[in-house]
Amino acid sequence: MGHKYLWTAFCLWAFTCTLLQASSDGLLRVGLKKRQLDRDSIKAARSSKVDGKYVKAGLGDSDIDTVSLTNYLDAQYYGEIGVGSPSQKFTVIFDTGSSNLWVPSSKCYFSIACWLHPKYKSKKSSTYIANGKRVSINYGSGSVSGFLSQDSVEVGDLLIKDQVFIETTKEGSLTFVVAKFDGILGLGFQEISVGNVVPPWYNMVDQGLVKEKVFSFWLNRDADAEEGGELVFGGVDPKHFKGKHTYVPITDKGYWQFDMGDFLIGNKSTGYCDGGCSAIVDSGTSLLAGPTNIVTQINHAIGAEGIVSMECKQVVSEYGEMIWDLLVSGLGPDVVCSQIGLCFSNGKDQHMSSIIKTVVEKTDQGEASSKDDLGCTACELLVSWISTQLKQEGTKDSVLNYVNQLCENFPSPMGESVIDCNSLSKMPNITFTIGKKTFSLSPEQYILKTGEGVATVCLSGFIALDVPPPKGPLWILGDVFMGVYHTVFDYGNLQLGFAESA
Repeated sequence: MGHKYLWTAFCLWAFTCTLLQASSDGLLRVGLKKRQLDRDSIKAARSSKVDGKYVKAGLGDSDIDTVSLTNYLDAQYYGEIGVGSPSQKFTVIFDTGSSNLWVPSSKCYFSIACWLHPKYKSKKSSTYIANGKRVSINYGSGSVSGFLSQDSVEVGDLLIKDQVFIETTKEGSLTFVVAKFDGILGLGFQEISVGNVVPPWYNMVDQGLVKEKVFSFWLNRDADAEEGGELVFGGVDPKHFKGKHTYVPITDKGYWQFDMGDFLIGNKSTGYCDGGCSAIVDSGTSLLAGPTNIVTQINHAIGAEGIVSMECKQVVSEYGEMIWDLLVSGLGPDVVCSQIGLCFSNGKDQHMSSIIKTVVEKTDQGEASSKDDLGCTACELLVSWISTQLKQEGTKDSVLNYVNQLCENFPSPMGESVIDCNSLSKMPNITFTIGKKTFSLSPEQYILKTGEGVATVCLSGFIALDVPPPKGPLWILGDVFMGVYHTVFDYGNLQLGFAESA
């Protein structure tokens, strides 16, 4: 008990010191805390993704506002806001992949998560305005529902007036029970806002609270560092990056989406993004999400062990040579699986198996997958892999042996893949091409370590995500990527900027 009071006193001291620092440079910085890393918490905190529709120089400190972020397990970055008058404090994920603000309501009676987090009490706020419209949001990690309300919201030193937000009365996921954050503040576009609510960032701009229509993220991946990161509104902090930013235009307002080029494992192109791929930058997703066939190849290259592989191997055994012969004969890859009877529609229309959870599609469609679904999914993956190998003029035996090995690295339904922590030095870099420039991640950057000593476990930072056309294929560059590359969200010019983090 004595240690608890000592820790509390230390936190108060640290908080006081940061306030003194803030007053000296005009920026708000709040003391940060660290949490012990464990595998179960990573599973729960892996994604806070919403399902939905699918640097400027010369800025003085007075023109920008900074929100310090807490780094929880390299899986959640959150900071503090205030709602109401007087201000009621909450910690929130600042999520560029959604557009609504929500916090637990005092009227949330039957969700365990609400009892473990502070709740907004409208009766205690002099600026509260009732709304009452019922809304709900489906996340990849669970759903929340409640009703709309309106009140003042403090973000750093900024006071947003008349912000419409969601008071949640139901939080239906273990994720929200174990989460260290209380709510989510969306920084996406209004096009994906539930209820067409004006997002907080829009109101910051419209109410003249920021000089420049820009915000930027610096996420600290150093597990031993005191700072978790910073979110800067109104510009960028030059201390947070090296060199110059590479800018690319937004291609679809909703998420912060852009066109990405070639994708390499080591120095070798996968060929998957030769014609370009869509990607979104999402601070609310912990890891890096990509198409299953490419993530499987990454897991194979780094020696990650997947879980769901039996069906994949069986399809190789029973249909591998037939798939090879059909492709060699000139049959289009999009019809091979229906031709041999494993899929009931062509590859372009067939959705990937529902065991592979996406972060963009609704999760209320059920989780059961039949054996036929698994067979179709495995077939489509094999067609994709074999087609790629055919372009490289591999022999039938070598190609079928290779895809059988890929089956062993098929990602699990929950996304996690375990690797040998002693093999990091032998793993390849993983490289994205953005704006005709390469952005590489080293093994130390895309692998998450949990535990200590002999109990240390290493997890792949890549998870499977399959979004069908026309919205997909889609990559989601989450915190694993943003921790390596400082990211500028330029709302005024509808572009994204990336530079090496300092």
